[in-house]
Amino acid sequence: MELFSDKPLPAVGVGSGITILAIESSCDDTSAAVCRDGKILSNIISSQTVHEKYGGVVPELASRAHLQNIVPVADTALRAAKCELSSVDAVAFTRAPGLIGSLLVGAQFAKSLALSLDKPLLAVHHMQAHVLANLIADEKPSFPFLCLTVSGGHTQIVQCESPIRMKVIGETIDDAAGEAFDKSAKLLGLPYPGGPLIDKYAATGNPERFQFPEPQIPGLNFSFSGVKTSILYFLKNAGTSNVFKEEFTATEAARKQFIAENLADICASIQNRIISILINKLKKAATENGINQICIAGGVSANSGLRKALKDTGAKMGWQTFIPAFEYCTDNAAMIAITAYYKYLEKDFADLSISPSARAEW
Repeated sequence: MELFSDKPLPAVGVGSGITILAIESSCDDTSAAVCRDGKILSNIISSQTVHEKYGGVVPELASRAHLQNIVPVADTALRAAKCELSSVDAVAFTRAPGLIGSLLVGAQFAKSLALSLDKPLLAVHHMQAHVLANLIADEKPSFPFLCLTVSGGHTQIVQCESPIRMKVIGETIDDAAGEAFDKSAKLLGLPYPGGPLIDKYAATGNPERFQFPEPQIPGLNFSFSGVKTSILYFLKNAGTSNVFKEEFTATEAARKQFIAENLADICASIQNRIISILINKLKKAATENGINQICIAGGVSANSGLRKALKDTGAKMGWQTFIPAFEYCTDNAAMIAITAYYKYLEKDFADLSISPSARAEW
């Protein structure tokens, strides 16, 4: 799938003074950022804690929280950047994908602001923005580069020819890696969000203690549904079998005791398998395409095991590796702002009639 066009990237003007206010509201984080000439001046994020007791994001509650947060978050971003609203040259927002109610809040706020200021509107694809988070730091990958984009809802390998030309060359055919982490954490009885907790406990565990299967999917696509199922049966049987076994033999008390006594090793083993699936496909993609500029992005790129695995693999393969700062891994408006900056240079503006989409294609 090609993104945007094959037009050459225009030269970036020095000191052109392009100032963009960006809004990100695709899920449960309300974020605003200010970018000037491709440099992030502020990046404010307001996270919602209301979802913790439900074990996942409740779309209606997320939308209501965005309504409460979006004005103060945008105001804080402008103040932190020492930027007057009148000096903003364009307003950007996340158009897709995400929770439709959450996206609507950000889209309507951005549209209203752009209309009142008589400034251009820029609509940004959330997954493209995750990839371009790697262009925020001073040390940037050179084109072409590959980006492994890993989050709770997406797992993709993206080949990037420029900030405005990229294509997905591999993606999950079922579940995302982030979902595999979170569902495994739920099976272990860990609170939401569980993915970071698996990373925390894995730090002191033995990643070779328990073995989970690696799916043999041809090409560059991923699959995590089988791994999730094997983890389910393994835990239901309190480690007595590592294969698909529908007749659970362990009592609930035995399962809880097994998990409590082996939590670090279980987390390390689960994390080790999910990461090996990701890295092995990335190695294949780099070799087949002859690219040695390799990046990761998305919420799961904050995982310490994945960050270490990328660096270690890069050293062995002769790659130059790039990892966004932690604040640019999870959902944030800075990545929307940097993407919008390159769209502004292309004059790729959006009409006020544009609507957000829960599942828009690249």
